[in-house]
Order: sequence, then structure tokens, then C-alpha cells
Amino acid sequence: MITVALAGKPNAGKSTLYTAATMADVDVANYPFTTIDTNRGVTHVRTRCPCLDRDQRCGIDRCHDGTRYVPIELLDVAGLVPGAHEGKGLGNQFLDELTNADAILNVVDASGGTNRTGDPVEPGSHDPLDDVDFVETEMDLWLAGVIADNWEGVERKCWSPDFDSDETLTAMLTGVGATEADVASVLRDMEYPADHKRWTDTDRETLARGIRRQTKPMVVVGNKEDRGSTETLDRLTDASDKPVVPTTADGELALRRAAEAGVVGYDPGDADFAVVGDVSDEQRAGLDAIRAVMADLGGTGVQTALNAAVYDLLDQITVYPVQDAGAWTDGTGTVLPDAFLLPDGATPLDLAYAVHSDIGDGYLHAVDARSNRRIGEDHALSEGDVVKIVSTASA
Repeated sequence: MITVALAGKPNAGKSTLYTAATMADVDVANYPFTTIDTNRGVTHVRTRCPCLDRDQRCGIDRCHDGTRYVPIELLDVAGLVPGAHEGKGLGNQFLDELTNADAILNVVDASGGTNRTGDPVEPGSHDPLDDVDFVETEMDLWLAGVIADNWEGVERKCWSPDFDSDETLTAMLTGVGATEADVASVLRDMEYPADHKRWTDTDRETLARGIRRQTKPMVVVGNKEDRGSTETLDRLTDASDKPVVPTTADGELALRRAAEAGVVGYDPGDADFAVVGDVSDEQRAGLDAIRAVMADLGGTGVQTALNAAVYDLLDQITVYPVQDAGAWTDGTGTVLPDAFLLPDGATPLDLAYAVHSDIGDGYLHAVDARSNRRIGEDHALSEGDVVKIVSTASA
């Protein structure tokens, strides 16, 4: 399962966003370090379901009349403070947690209502731009420290006649999700001494920064946008080389809870909502305020941020395996029961292994259920493909 982590300084709204996205019961409060232990939950990315191309809609909970929600894992780590890589604040264990993520949502308080350590201040008195590079810097310095701590082993191995730099560095960096291709790509863009015993701290920091960029792509989430300004959002966008998504996590959480209570009709990612239950004047005023923000943002932004991380940064596509290529069902007659996220360019064989290793080992061929034609093992799948895998394991 794809894993996305929420990171940022304390009191930026990470736990509120996590609660809104997962509807899990966690502490949400206006003070630093509300989160002590890392929260792990399931949220979803949103996409168009192929059932819209047929007369019959899916009968599963994750399809809302043709809008499909595909599960991913969401991590909410404790807020990071300057010097976190040295153990300050709640320290290195939470930087360790970030290494488990495929992508990171860098949650920034766009209202400027919290200082660099997360303490509440007068809104607008802190510049959110100061927080944009904060998480990256802490991760880079932490990873540089990990590399430095293990560098003696690299130096010992470089004496060997069959020493392979890419292979050795990959073995050291496997724990942060780096592949040999990642390491080779970063080294190609670096200037560094051929003799690894002559590498400096600067060289190791350059390697760390490159590996982090390669393996932990980020979306900047301008949270509390309902309390900020358009000018601040523009400055965040101009100052960042990463996607910037304005959000109101408070608004998303309010709508999700109102939908659970039957007060509003709302699906995560909708641009608007409908009031369908009885509300007080105070509640209606609150909902109207949320609607006004959504009109500016095109929604609350929470779903947009998750989708940006998975579909844009990680280049994932959604593919639907079925047993009956004609009816698009599984063995029990359920229409499009499963959806898998795969890297863009994935093949039917990749899908087979994603379903189960035995299905992949026994792979024979695949059928495009839209055309009912056999497709090759190296065929590049596309978003929304419906595929029947024929395997000795499923025969």
C-alpha cells in the first residue's frame, strides 16, 4: 500500500488533517506536540471509477456513484522543531518514521498564526515561507548524519578490488527506500572524490539531499488557508519548486463529521456540499463560512493534496483486476471489487504480482476487459484499465 506522511512544525494542523482524512480518533489541540506517538491510519485517493462506462454501478462502499476511493496509508508524525535531526523536540524517532513514507505532505500554517516552534502567535506575525524548507532541511541533515555514521564501512569496502560504489551506497541507503537506480541517478548529478576516503561532510550532505529528493517527493500543504491571505498563498507558490495546495483541514473535518451525522451531503474532494438535515442558525453560519472558502479553493484542498502526492508526484495509476472480463466482476458477481495503485508504465505481470505473488508466478496472459482482447505481458497499463489475469494459480 502507498504510504503518505504528514510532516511539519508543531501546531500546523497535521493532526486535524489526519483526523479529517481518516476519521480516526486522535488528539487535536491548539498547542505544540499534540501528537506524541505516530498515528497510522487509512485514507483514500479519489478517481473516476470505470463503472461509469457501464449501465451498472459498483456495489461496494468505496465507489460513490462512480467516484472511486482507493485506500492508502497515512502517517501523522510529531511536529518537528529546528534541530530535530540532533534530537531536539521529540527527536530522531519521528524522522525515522518519515523514511517509511513514499511521499510527504509538508503541512505549513499558511495563516502565520504559529511561530517556528509551533506556539500560537498573532495571525500574520510569522512568515509561513520560513517553514517551507524546514522539513526538508531537517530530513537532509538527519540523513547526512546516518550516512556519516555508516561511512567507515564504505571506506573499508572501497579497498576491495571488486568494490562497486553504487552497490555499496545502495546497501547503506536501503532503509530509506533508495534503490540502486536512485543512487546511480543522484551520483550522476554530483561532483565527488573518486576516493571515498576523501569525501567531506559537504559531499555526504549533497548525497543525502539528492537521495531525499529522489525517494521522498513533497507537496507543500498551505493549511489554515481560511485564516490566511491570497497574497501568502501566492508567495508560497512562487517560493516553492513543489506543488502547493491550499487547504482548510478544519473545514474538511467539520464536513466529514456533518456528513456522518446526516446533516450534509458531502463526499471527500467535492467542490461543494448540500445541507440535508436540520441545522441551527449558528451551524448554518459555520457551514456558509466553509462554503465560501471552498468556493475560493475549489473544495477544502485535503483530497487535492492526497491526490497530488499519489497521482502526480508518485505517478501512480489505478487498475482494476476482474475474473469475468465480460461482466467486470469477481467470482461472486461483485462489479469491480478491487482497485490497485501501480506505477505509471506498469504491466499486466506487475498487476498479477500486486494481486498475489502466486498469481504472478503462475501468470499466463491477460485480457483487456474493455475490448475483450488479449494484451501482451509488457503492455503498459493506463489509468482506469480493467484487466483479467489468467494464471495457473487462479485456474
